Amino acid sequence: MWLDRLAGQSSSPSSSQPGSRAYSPAPRRTPSGLGPYITSQQRPGLTPRSSSLSLASTESSASSFLASSRRANGSTLKESRTIYTGPEPVEILEKLLGDNRQNASAAKSPIGPSSSISAEDLQLEFDFGGLSIRELALSEESAIEEGDDPYRPQAAEEYERDKAKFEDLHRSIRACDEVLNSVETNLTSFRNDLATVSADIETLQARSTALNVRLENRKAVEKGLGPVVEEISVSPTIVSKIAEGHIDEAWVKVVAEIDKRAASQKKNASNTQGNKGLQDLGPLLEKLVLKAVERIRDFLVAQIKALRSPHINAQIIQHQNFLKFKDLYSFLHKHHSTLADEICQAYMNTMRWYYANQFTRYESALKKIKLHSLDKTDVLGNEDTSRKGTVLSSSKIAGPPHDAFNLGRRIDLLRTHSQSALSSYLAEEDQSTHYLEVPFRNFNLALIDNASSEYTFLASFFSPALSYSTISRHFTYIFEPTFQMGQAMTKELIADTHDALGVLLGIRINQHFQFELQRRKIPAADGYLNGTAMLLWPRLQFIMNAHCDSVRTLTTALPTRPPTSKSEQSKLSAAPHVCTQRFGQLVQGILALSTEAGDDEPVVTSLRRLRSEMEAFLTKYSTAFGSDRRKRERFLYNNYSLILTIISDTNGKLAVEEQEHFEGLKTAFQEAA
Repeated sequence: MWLDRLAGQSSSPSSSQPGSRAYSPAPRRTPSGLGPYITSQQRPGLTPRSSSLSLASTESSASSFLASSRRANGSTLKESRTIYTGPEPVEILEKLLGDNRQNASAAKSPIGPSSSISAEDLQLEFDFGGLSIRELALSEESAIEEGDDPYRPQAAEEYERDKAKFEDLHRSIRACDEVLNSVETNLTSFRNDLATVSADIETLQARSTALNVRLENRKAVEKGLGPVVEEISVSPTIVSKIAEGHIDEAWVKVVAEIDKRAASQKKNASNTQGNKGLQDLGPLLEKLVLKAVERIRDFLVAQIKALRSPHINAQIIQHQNFLKFKDLYSFLHKHHSTLADEICQAYMNTMRWYYANQFTRYESALKKIKLHSLDKTDVLGNEDTSRKGTVLSSSKIAGPPHDAFNLGRRIDLLRTHSQSALSSYLAEEDQSTHYLEVPFRNFNLALIDNASSEYTFLASFFSPALSYSTISRHFTYIFEPTFQMGQAMTKELIADTHDALGVLLGIRINQHFQFELQRRKIPAADGYLNGTAMLLWPRLQFIMNAHCDSVRTLTTALPTRPPTSKSEQSKLSAAPHVCTQRFGQLVQGILALSTEAGDDEPVVTSLRRLRSEMEAFLTKYSTAFGSDRRKRERFLYNNYSLILTIISDTNGKLAVEEQEHFEGLKTAFQEAA
């Protein structure tokens, strides 16, 4: 028990320092808390035996504590030891404990502040490195016996050397204090600056709040007054744009805005008689509208004049200069309908002249194409068909041979996917000979394409200012001379021709154009195509009648009685007649061009009448074999078989009917043959 008290008393003075000395981070010079610097605090009265044990244990604990402190702090100061020369620990213990009498009296009287052991002294903890007090004392004694005495006196040189080190440390501490004072000054200044900035920020926040309130108030006022101000004012930029600005898309938008403002002003004029702003705005809007009308007039007149320039492409001007500003005509028609009608009439006259001039030149180029001439000698009943060629004009010249009854590759013109017409330059340079459907198709294809483009432009540019019925009348007025030119060309092509296949090709091409216009939804050109069909169908009927008449004439010219002499009968052959070959080719061409034909077409009636005439001719021709029935039926079988072979590759309802008819005739004479 007394060892614990001794440990508490011996360790407590070592942890305290004089009040006048500042704390130093340097390690202690002595390993024990019982050095010469604190001997005045020891208490005498302990026995010598207990003093040696207590002293050893205390010194050992203090040495281990200071050694561990030096390892932790990493100080480079050299460790020094001093020898204890103070009073004996036994005497101090005797003073603390006293005899039994003194202990008894101490228990009865309160302990003074210099000799009492408080609870804090008993609760102190010491680090002996895991050793007991006895082990710690024995370790210290062994160290002393080995000659390493930690309590030797300090020499003067060592003291001077240590004094210099402590002076250096003192100067370092003063330098650190000066630096810290400077840092403190800077931090104080920084704190004052932060206070100033904080005050400024608060001021700015207050101003920002005030400005936000003013902005919200202004927005609320502007929301209420904005429409009213716009109603009674016109921006100077708009006025300058209308009067002097270049006509472009932005100018069109400004005109639309002026139109909207003018309509609104007229609508509200009766309800705001006392509004001075609207009354003053009315004359300004009227002047702006009149100025816009004037500039639109000049612009459209300039574009119409451009259409009369030589070698100009009207479609380019229409798309780039008219359709791009189509709203201008609606504005003009709304505010000055008379002027709009005059400009529309000027445009129609210009385009009427433009198309008439262009197609006149194109027709002249197509007339230079050489054409095969098929006249009245190219009929079924004519056994000596001439081979001639001619140009479209009235002058005739000899041409390459042609076949009036064989369709051949002429049908490719109807099946072609090319949507472009032959150019004037190529037409003038073409040296080959063609049939009548070539110039017919190219002229009408160019005419239909231009008519479609023009009608689309009229419907886009003049609508909704003009109704579609009015636009159709304007279209008819523009293309009237051109349509007349096309029909005159068609009349000239088919006037003297007996080319049934060529005329029927023209009919199918014309029907194709009708379907194309229906697909494009352009009804204005139906009159022209219907008029062309009314020219082609009667001519086809006339040519088919000429074929029928020629076969009938050939039948009438046959002898009524068979030849009586054997030499004349031996000259008769059962081979097909030359007219049968022509008839089969003509029927095959008509059927190939009528794959989608209806039963109500005139060509169906004409074909059946021609078939009847041909059968009558063959039947009468077979009577020339006299009583030889087998040879007569063989002749008929060979002719009908040839016709069936020629038309067997055709399709369509009409073709199937003809194939079944001739198949029946062939079967009827097959057994006898």
